[in-house]
Amino acid sequence: MLDKIFLALVQQYNTDIIMHRQLWNEIVKHYTHSNRYYHTLCHLENLWQQLLPIQNHIENWDAILFSLFYHDIIYKTTQRNNEQQSSILANQRMTQLGVPYHIIAKTQSQIIATQHHQLSTDSDTNYFTDADLSILGQNWDGYFEYLQNVRKEYQLYPDIIYNVGRKKVLGLFLDLPKIYKTPHFFALYETQARHNLQQELILLS
Repeated sequence: MLDKIFLALVQQYNTDIIMHRQLWNEIVKHYTHSNRYYHTLCHLENLWQQLLPIQNHIENWDAILFSLFYHDIIYKTTQRNNEQQSSILANQRMTQLGVPYHIIAKTQSQIIATQHHQLSTDSDTNYFTDADLSILGQNWDGYFEYLQNVRKEYQLYPDIIYNVGRKKVLGLFLDLPKIYKTPHFFALYETQARHNLQQELILLS
């Protein structure tokens, strides 16, 4: 299904079917890399499922979709600039397609926003970053699978290093007045997300 969504998106801006397929194959190659366990095509599918019910609240749906496909296309656990690199690649590919600059700029901004998930003045960005964090508010079984997959992605690091960094991340989320910035996602996931994060902290201690 994701391929049909992507191809329908890019066909609005460009008629080169061969290019469209090449760009989709590039996305698949990155998100199915052997080092990925959470940041996979399943993650993109979940984002789609989270965003589709609120499509009528989104001002620029195409920018949201480009953000969806490209926000984690570069993902290396040894680097701290994955979001910036992903936004650069998104810029390059969207420019190839002839996408208007204002859509490219909005997409890049949304991708970079996934680094810290802070409140934005742009409502679309808040919806996108909230959807990106929706996994935190799933039931415990779903969350536990997520935390295991994230640990696999960071398997290069021993527990003594990983646990310290992970507890810092969890603490940053728990210290926020609200994890979710939009009323829609706050109502759906805030309470469960806080429970899950606290439970993971216990497991790490």
